[in-house]
Order: sequence, then C-alpha cells, then structure tokens
Amino acid sequence: MIVMQYVALACRCALAAVFLVAVLSKVRGRDAFHAFRASVLDMVALPAGDATLLSAAVVLSEVSIIVLLAVQWTAPVGFVLAGAVLLAFCAGIARAVRSGARTPCRCFGATATPLSGRHLVRNAVLLTVTAAGGTAQLLTGPGEAHPAGVAIGMACAGVLALAIVFFDDLADLFAGPPPTSGRAGL
Repeated sequence: MIVMQYVALACRCALAAVFLVAVLSKVRGRDAFHAFRASVLDMVALPAGDATLLSAAVVLSEVSIIVLLAVQWTAPVGFVLAGAVLLAFCAGIARAVRSGARTPCRCFGATATPLSGRHLVRNAVLLTVTAAGGTAQLLTGPGEAHPAGVAIGMACAGVLALAIVFFDDLADLFAGPPPTSGRAGL
C-alpha cells in the first residue's frame, strides 16, 4: 500500500499543475479572460452577464481544485471536485461539438483549435487520473514518504501534466489537425 501514496501524490500534482496552467491562461490579462468568456458564450447560449458569471465560476472552481489538492487532508475533496468539474466540461464540449460549434478550446490559453472529440479524450484521461488519484488517496495510510519515491512521483506528474497541457499539439503531430467543417470529431 505504500506505493499508493506515491500514486496519489503524482495524481495530485499532475492535476494541480494542469488546473494551474488553465487558470493562469485565463487570468493572465483582461484579453485572455475576455477570449475565454467569448468561447463560453459560443459554447452555451447564455446572456452576456451569465456567461461572465459562468466563466468566473469555472476559474474559481479550478482555483479551488488546486488549493484542495495541495493539502493531503483536503485532497479527497479536491479529487471529487475535479471529477465533477471535468464531467461538466465533458458535457459542455459534447454539446458544443454536436451542435457544430467551431469554438476554439480556451482551456490552456489562445488556440485556434476548435473543440472536437479529442478534447473529450483529453478530459477522459484527466478523469482517469482523478479516479486513480482519489482511489490511491483513500487507500493511503499515514506514513513517511521516501524522498526517491517523491522524486519519481513528481517527475511522473510533470510528464503527465505536460502531455495533457500540450495534448492538442501532440494530437496534431500524431493524428493531424481536426476537421475544419461539419461536425468535428463526435
């Protein structure tokens, strides 16, 4: 069971890093937040004021996940919140793709890549990390972590976080860009 503490740590750190990049990309400036808000408005038919509230709620939820995952004792709640937020993101992405929306994904900053099935795959990976981390966290008992295990867990978290943040680029590299017309990828 001692391995579980390193799995939990790696998942906590990877998720926190991914959500940190997401938050920073949305709040790095007024233009970045307005671009994110515009993408939300394109995805969901809402009045402008409601789109602003929803965009702010997304950022607040992501910040909450980071804070909860940062502390071992609140990490289980962080995993649950991350899972709920990711499921909501999946529902929003699926709805947007089915409706034919060509909204770019603003999860990690400025991009021209429209939402597609690949974003659902990315979120499925994140949900898997969330489930694995949450389960490992619940199975982890009190104990002292070995520095080598922590280092390996942190390295794995870094690689995983980078792969998720640059998922669009990796998908373009291996599968080519998503379709530019019609119903994209779902």
